[in-house]
Amino acid sequence: MSRTHSTHWGAFRGTLTADGLRVVPRAGDPDPSALLDNVPSAVDHPARVRRPAVRRGWWEDGAGPDDRRGRDSYVEVEWDAVLDRLAAELGRYRPEQVYGGSYGWASAGRFHHAQSQVHRFLNHAVGGYVRSVGDYSGAAAQTVLAHVLGPSEQVSKGTVTWDQVAAHTDTVLAFGGMNLKNSAVGGGISAHVERGALAAAAARGALLVNVGPLRSDLPEGSRWLSVPPGSDTALMFGLLHTLVQEDLHDRGFLDRYCVGWDTLAAHLRGRDAEWAAEITGVPAAEIRQLARRAAAGRTLVTVAQSLQRAEFGEQPVWAGLALAAALGQIGLPGGGFCYGLGSIGHYGRSRVSVPVAAVPQGHNGCDEAIPVARIADMLLHPGEPYPFNGEQRHYPQVRLAYWAGGNPFHHHQDLGRLRRAFARLDTFVVHEPAWTATARHADVVLPTTWTIEREDLGAAPFDPVLTAMHRLVDPPGEARDDYTIFSDLAARLGVGEAFTEGRDARGWLEWLYEPTRAALDGPPFAEFWAAGEWALPQTPDTGGVIGAFRADPDAHPLPTPSGRIELWSATIDAFGYPDAPGDPTWLPPTEAPDERHPLWLVANQPATRLHSQLDFGAHSRAHKVRGREVARLHPADAGPRGIATGDLVRLSNDRGACLAAAEVTDGVRAGVVQLPTGAWFDPLDPGADVPFCVHGNPNVLTRDRGTSPLAQGCTGQHTTVALERWDAPVREVRAFAPPVG
Repeated sequence: MSRTHSTHWGAFRGTLTADGLRVVPRAGDPDPSALLDNVPSAVDHPARVRRPAVRRGWWEDGAGPDDRRGRDSYVEVEWDAVLDRLAAELGRYRPEQVYGGSYGWASAGRFHHAQSQVHRFLNHAVGGYVRSVGDYSGAAAQTVLAHVLGPSEQVSKGTVTWDQVAAHTDTVLAFGGMNLKNSAVGGGISAHVERGALAAAAARGALLVNVGPLRSDLPEGSRWLSVPPGSDTALMFGLLHTLVQEDLHDRGFLDRYCVGWDTLAAHLRGRDAEWAAEITGVPAAEIRQLARRAAAGRTLVTVAQSLQRAEFGEQPVWAGLALAAALGQIGLPGGGFCYGLGSIGHYGRSRVSVPVAAVPQGHNGCDEAIPVARIADMLLHPGEPYPFNGEQRHYPQVRLAYWAGGNPFHHHQDLGRLRRAFARLDTFVVHEPAWTATARHADVVLPTTWTIEREDLGAAPFDPVLTAMHRLVDPPGEARDDYTIFSDLAARLGVGEAFTEGRDARGWLEWLYEPTRAALDGPPFAEFWAAGEWALPQTPDTGGVIGAFRADPDAHPLPTPSGRIELWSATIDAFGYPDAPGDPTWLPPTEAPDERHPLWLVANQPATRLHSQLDFGAHSRAHKVRGREVARLHPADAGPRGIATGDLVRLSNDRGACLAAAEVTDGVRAGVVQLPTGAWFDPLDPGADVPFCVHGNPNVLTRDRGTSPLAQGCTGQHTTVALERWDAPVREVRAFAPPVG
């Protein structure tokens, strides 16, 4: 029997046959993601955690800092024994000593959303927890936009849509590109429309300009401006200078809708097309021609999430906004500015006009929070001060971390440093379906179900289909869902009734469904569940808060201090940060290629999986070479090093090294090597301070430092490396082999 389900990379129907699980993309999805091919092969995979497992040193010696994390052995224990021990351990800590950031992707389902479950549990069982703010994908943009345009959730989503691009846009200036592999994922997608929209725009004669070091970041047929990593802001300033120099900027828009233009314009002096050409390699004449085209028609400026995942990542976002403001098209259909369009599936869609399910998390009695990418700093420097968004804060003294639904050994940087940081904890608890590197560094590993092994509601604020996520297969071994685990722990801690509110999982699904049903007088839950999906209405495609601001800035001011677009911010200027001044600027990178590390590394998102999820799936593994992740480099960099496609190569710097398989291509800018994130961390020596990953995880190489004191965001997109062909013998990849059994 075929039943409906949903994942981050799309809705589908699954049928359990004698040959295993068969999945078919949802009917009506015009461009389904190939990532669905990872699903069938992941069923009951050997990498799954099947029984509760506890690190031997923690079980036998007790809680406390321990450098054996990541290289210790594990013992499997009974559920009751581990839950009794864990409940007692949780009782030892105050809320400010417990980190519940638990950052990561868990499920397209709204109930079995692991972060919501762990936060609700810690609020009830411990009284709260140290939380994280921002995310690895967009912290720099989220912080700066909140000051100069408005909260990112309001001003970047539901404003410029793919329908608008298809119908109205003449030129797309895509800084960092808009790679379709990225927009294919995001919280449950019923229809992938991005490829069709870009094709429709191109068929009308629209010019799609991909600004970045990778040609694949926009579909074939786009114009590729190959620029070095970190130079986008300089190109924006060259375009801005041309607009002003040739009187092509919209002074009326700048006067009515913006503040700070005169200050920014004064800082354009000397930053002309020739100056930008020196930094970017784009000829000055081409920069001027592009500025003229942008001013002559409907132009959309987009800034990819990748650009702000780098040093000074706040600047390209703010500069892109300034460029769009100078063109005067913000708030017009298919024009203006959109941060993140094409970076994830949530963007470019109209908001659902009815309530969407969400698990109530309760009250967090702890006021402590850290920027999400500063977790290693917090653990290595407890009590020490750090600047953040105009405040001087101190890192809390966390002793226990509880993680559910994420893999910091994927999304964090400088993994050798991260390993040392986790060694400082007294206790590290992880809920995991599989033996990821994070699980291998935990003290307590509780086996959890994966999405296809439980029921849920598939819903997202920007997708018009509510999906009944039926259970498709049985879980392996003794795996339980997070809610069941937390319910049992809550009962042991005397808060069972408060946590469950007397509902089992199905009862919660019905409770979460009811507000949506009531808003539309929709079908009863049982009828919806049998049907498999329900189409929901969306708000009119009129530009959201940005469209309303354009129509009447006095009646609909922006949520900024001035109510206008802030091209100079008095708030940010008052912070006094040299690397985040009061108006956007280009700053040269503090880490750039040199004699020892002559190449840029671009550590972008993978095309064969979502982050590190299902790296053991068939689609992901089929695109590895000799069992390793693939690094792409230009022939000009491969030739002198004697590297050919298929060779193993070693990438290295002072933080670590990794192996990868080479692909030689002119689709990567010379001087750049591209190695995607997501290969499961597999160090040759798990205890080494300078790790050598034989699988190809680039985060052994990336820097663990904030974008600036303003946002303290992740800077994992770029670093510098040395590269050489690797001819020595090396062991096979063991990342998917369990450490027990």
